[in-house]
Amino acid sequence: MEPRFALIGAVVCDLAASLAFYRRLGLEFPADAEEQPHVEAVLPGGLTFALDTEETVRSFHPGWRPPVGGGRVSLAFRCGSPAEVDALYQDLVGAGYHGELKPWDAFWGQRYATVHDPDGNAVDLFAPLTAAE
Repeated sequence: MEPRFALIGAVVCDLAASLAFYRRLGLEFPADAEEQPHVEAVLPGGLTFALDTEETVRSFHPGWRPPVGGGRVSLAFRCGSPAEVDALYQDLVGAGYHGELKPWDAFWGQRYATVHDPDGNAVDLFAPLTAAE
């Protein structure tokens, strides 16, 4: 069997805060996820998105330290329409998450916006500007 890409993982400072953020984006985690050191959500298409606490990572890799600085990873969520990009951006910013880039019409034909998750990772929201794209 050839290796195939199967999981996106993130190490988070505050699991409950990260779960609240990603649940707002529609990801489904187990009901008791806040009490777990490692949680997963199956994404459309079969990929898995996993969250681990810093303590969990240190338990099997004692010398591990979190990376310094942001912008190392970004995630993107496709929305159903440009209006959904705007509404979701406003929902997240209204809930206290940092809006990095307000919704705009990108030259490549998408409505685009960027917010930060609780750990400062960029999360892009996008939708085609026209139904044909």
